[in-house]
Amino acid sequence: MHTGRHAAEATEFELRFSLTQGSFTIAPDLAAAARAIALFGPSGSGKTSILEAIAGLRTPQRGRIAVHRRVLFDTETRTSVPVRDRHVGYVPQDVLLFPHLNVRKNITYGQGLRRNSDGQGRQDVDVPDLDDLLGLTPLMDRRVAGLSGGERQRVALARALYSGPDVLLLDEPLAAVDLARRRLVLDALIAIRDRLRIPLVYVTHSPDEARAIADYAIVLDEGKVVAAGAPEEVLGKEVGGRR
Repeated sequence: MHTGRHAAEATEFELRFSLTQGSFTIAPDLAAAARAIALFGPSGSGKTSILEAIAGLRTPQRGRIAVHRRVLFDTETRTSVPVRDRHVGYVPQDVLLFPHLNVRKNITYGQGLRRNSDGQGRQDVDVPDLDDLLGLTPLMDRRVAGLSGGERQRVALARALYSGPDVLLLDEPLAAVDLARRRLVLDALIAIRDRLRIPLVYVTHSPDEARAIADYAIVLDEGKVVAAGAPEEVLGKEVGGRR
């Protein structure tokens, strides 16, 4: 498996922007080096909007967004990289798979997006690699309509990874997964973080999940960053999280 990433494990994130949402403004102003960042806070605090701003699905009024020194958005330089060229894998909370296709075809559907004109910093992740990572062999020929929540989540992860992302954005990836299978998905995410060395930005309501997957946490409340730093410091004492 070719990872193609930098020797350093941590990725530099710069999130300094202002984005109006409803009655309040989301305005993170921070830089961090991390393998995985957890966005934590109550519903409606702006977590998903931050993911969408990184992905290019929402446009801030002002500011700057950069991942590993690659500028994705900057109002001063009038930079706004198109969604297609951001090299971002996004798995939303409501996993949208194609019901008329089997698992393999769902995973490879985005194969036309794997190479861009610059070719910079791309992963080379093939279906056998993903099968090994996510344990998808028994599912490859099945239609997605009959999959469990955990199986659908693993297929969605595989599809996002197959596009060759430089960063993976995850919106509550365990929300639709039953308790018995959450460990499988969490182990897969840790493998993505450590074996493929793809950095994660992870929305969650669970302090235990944040401590297990992230080495940097951002706590939000009505768009404001109320705490940021190591998860064990800003989310309390670590409880059995795998790091």
